[in-house]
Amino acid sequence: QVQLVESGGGVVQAGGSLRLSCGASGRTNSWYAMGWFRQAPGKEREFVAVITLRAGSIHYADSVKGRFTISRDNAKNTVYLQMNSLKPEDTAVYSCAAAAEWKPGRLIGTNEYDYWGQGTQVTVSS
Repeated sequence: QVQLVESGGGVVQAGGSLRLSCGASGRTNSWYAMGWFRQAPGKEREFVAVITLRAGSIHYADSVKGRFTISRDNAKNTVYLQMNSLKPEDTAVYSCAAAAEWKPGRLIGTNEYDYWGQGTQVTVSS
């Protein structure tokens, strides 16, 4: 049974930082990549960042580039999202996702992922 569990969300003032974690369980050894998405109220889910689990290739959405850092610890089956210089517009439910097999492109679409976590709320106050 594959499971993704996010943690680390919370309430922070603008300019502050949070670190999200996504722990994976199940048959994860051969997964290709893991990513983070977010969904604000009334908006569609949007891509935030992705990392390939073997090569460590990384891609960010323009809106978070320079402020967010994605990383992975393969031994712990965990992916992290360090979020600095947070803005009120970063407020959203953040979800991690896993792409089990190699796919072309930058994996910025929700339909390119096979497994999803439940999400963790991040609220940035002004």
